[in-house]
Amino acid sequence: MHIKLKVWRQSNSNTKGDFENYSLDHVSPDMSFLEMFDVLNEQLIEEGKEPVAFDHDCREGICGMCSMYINGRAHGPLKGVTTCQLHMRSFNDGDTIVVEPWRAQAFPVIKDLVVDRDAFDRVISAGGFVSVNTGNAQDANSLPIPKVAADEAFAAAACIACGACVAACKNASAMLFVSAKISQLALLPQGQAERSIRAEKMVAQMDAEGFGNCTNTGACSAECPKEIGQENIARMNREYIGAKLSSSAV
Repeated sequence: MHIKLKVWRQSNSNTKGDFENYSLDHVSPDMSFLEMFDVLNEQLIEEGKEPVAFDHDCREGICGMCSMYINGRAHGPLKGVTTCQLHMRSFNDGDTIVVEPWRAQAFPVIKDLVVDRDAFDRVISAGGFVSVNTGNAQDANSLPIPKVAADEAFAAAACIACGACVAACKNASAMLFVSAKISQLALLPQGQAERSIRAEKMVAQMDAEGFGNCTNTGACSAECPKEIGQENIARMNREYIGAKLSSSAV
C-alpha cells in the first residue's frame, strides 16, 4: 500500500503547531497503525529528521496510552478498538490519513501527538479508590455480590482512561470517564465506605481541571474503545446528588 500522512507536529504546548505531509510506500495491510508510525519514524531518522512523538505502551488495547485522532475520529474509523488495535487494512491504497492529538484544554500537548493526561490521575486521586486494610486478600466468597451488579461493575471497570471520550466530545467533557470510575465502585460492597463523598470530590476535581460539561450528545460512548455506556453518567449524577445531600445534612 502507498499511504499519505498529514501529521500534527508541535514542539510543546507553548509553541504553534502545524500539519506536515509524509509519504510511505510498501505499507503492509497487516501492520498495526502504530507499526506504520514506527516505519515512518525509521524513515525520518534515516533522512536526518526528528521522529514523530506519540504515546504507546502495551499495544494490546489495555493500557490506554495510544491517543491519536485519525481522520476526525478518536482511535480511527473502527468501533470498539484502540489505535494500537487498528490495522492498515482498514484503509485503502493511496489514502491520505490525517492524524492529530487529543484536543482539549485539560489535555495540553507535550509534543506532536503526545498530550498530558495527568488530569485523569488527579481526578482518580480525589476519590477513585477504596479504603482497605493491607495484608492478604479476602476470600472471594466472603463478599457475596449479585451477578447483575458484578457484571455492571466489570463493564464500567473496562475503562482504560485513554481520553477518547474527552477528545470526541464537543465540550471536552470527561463525564464518561469519571462516571465509569464512580460506577465500578458504587456497584460493589468494597466501594461503600467512601460512597457518600466520592462523587462529590471527583466531580469537583473534574471541574477544576477544566473539562466541559455533558450535553448528552453521546459522542463519548460512540467513540469509546471499550464501549462504556452512558448509563454510567446517569448513575454518576444520582451518586453526585446523593453525595451533595449527605454533605449538606452533616
